[in-house]
Amino acid sequence: MGRKNAIYLCLAVTALVTLGLVMLTSTSVWDDEVDGYALVKKQAMWIGLGLILAVSASAYDYRKLRRWWIPFFVFSCVLLALCYVPGIAHEVKGESRWIQLPGLPQFQPSELAKIFVIMAMAAWYAHFQTETRTFFKGFILPGILLGLPVILIFFEKDMGTAMALGAAGAVIMYCAGTRLPYLGTAAAIAIAGATIVIRSNEERMGRIYALFDLESDKYRLGDGYQQLHGLYAFANGGVDGTGLGNGVEKHGYLPEAHTDFIFPAIGEELGLWFTLGSVFCFVIIVVFGISIAMNAKDIFGRLMAVGLTSIIVVPAMMNIGVTTAVLPNTGLPLPFISYGGTNLIFTLVSVGMLISIHRHTVFTDRKEMPVINEKKQCLRI
Repeated sequence: MGRKNAIYLCLAVTALVTLGLVMLTSTSVWDDEVDGYALVKKQAMWIGLGLILAVSASAYDYRKLRRWWIPFFVFSCVLLALCYVPGIAHEVKGESRWIQLPGLPQFQPSELAKIFVIMAMAAWYAHFQTETRTFFKGFILPGILLGLPVILIFFEKDMGTAMALGAAGAVIMYCAGTRLPYLGTAAAIAIAGATIVIRSNEERMGRIYALFDLESDKYRLGDGYQQLHGLYAFANGGVDGTGLGNGVEKHGYLPEAHTDFIFPAIGEELGLWFTLGSVFCFVIIVVFGISIAMNAKDIFGRLMAVGLTSIIVVPAMMNIGVTTAVLPNTGLPLPFISYGGTNLIFTLVSVGMLISIHRHTVFTDRKEMPVINEKKQCLRI
């Protein structure tokens, strides 16, 4: 399986990107705020740019990135800090996730920061391989590397991305050998802090309360509206779906049907088989991403492959959990499928970096030991 990891990984990504483009064509044309197929054209352009960057990343030797982790990490933190600067920060629906720099298109720094944070943590543990189980260099300092960007993202009111990056960082720390009591304590503190912040925000608490009573008069037209109509879309589609383009919920009932809630649109129009197929593609990404990590010959490559796989799959799990009303609404897109340039481009770059790790892995054929002067004996009963 090792030699063909990249092939299966690329096939799964290709299937998801193609499905996303098809569903964007079906859902975005009914959006009153856009003109015809404008979003489809933009998405196709971003796919092209993402593929170019992904191919470039796959051709580059990932081991050379290790020496640049400090400037990359600092650069990502500066970009995240710009989300708090008036005139540069661009607020959408009460969330300051985007920035607008002169001469550059609007983009979301957290998507780039995820890659650089993963790179920084992998480089750190690769440098201090013998001290991964110590308290200071194995837990505190890498925890700061992870915690600083997570806090910056969290207070942009992008709680979903912060949680996804925090989970990916925790996976790296666990795989690197950080002691479980340290990780458990940090997780408890993080959960307690997040609980305090969430409880102080009525909108976030409303989303949590709505999750348990979506159809009540209090929530079905408010905090639970999106998730309730997402469930209606799944129910309408059933096993076989209503047919491509025949969905009802996208006609003004299901908000963000082409972005955060594109998964219910898939369920309504294409049915259970395509929703399960999408989940299966993400399972393939997990399996072969971890296989790439296991076959990598250096600690930096192993940890970076684990982290890159996590920042692709964890947001996908959270999005599917939200759209099926298992988790509170967080506003995360579905990787490769949802409309959005920054997320799509840097997720494809992550895949390119995984392929780079695979390309620089040396596979050896295992041969059986030769048998010399073999003797066979039998016992007659």
